[in-house]
Amino acid sequence: MERIVNLHIEKLPEGMYLATSDELQGLVAQGRTIQETVEIARDVAKKLLEAKQEREGEVPFPPARENFDYPLIVNA
Repeated sequence: MERIVNLHIEKLPEGMYLATSDELQGLVAQGRTIQETVEIARDVAKKLLEAKQEREGEVPFPPARENFDYPLIVNA
């Protein structure tokens, strides 16, 4: 099941991007681009959610809805 986990992404002084989540403790991802950072964060979140589900049973994050807003980042 797809879940929604909110990310906070910031550009670091070195030019890299850092993604964290206030909702999912332990989620930290860093990449050269926003896209790479989001892809890494997705993998980390999946592993954290699977581990949480094994330990605690049901995962408290809402399933993805039928429609929602998504910020599209375009390099133009």
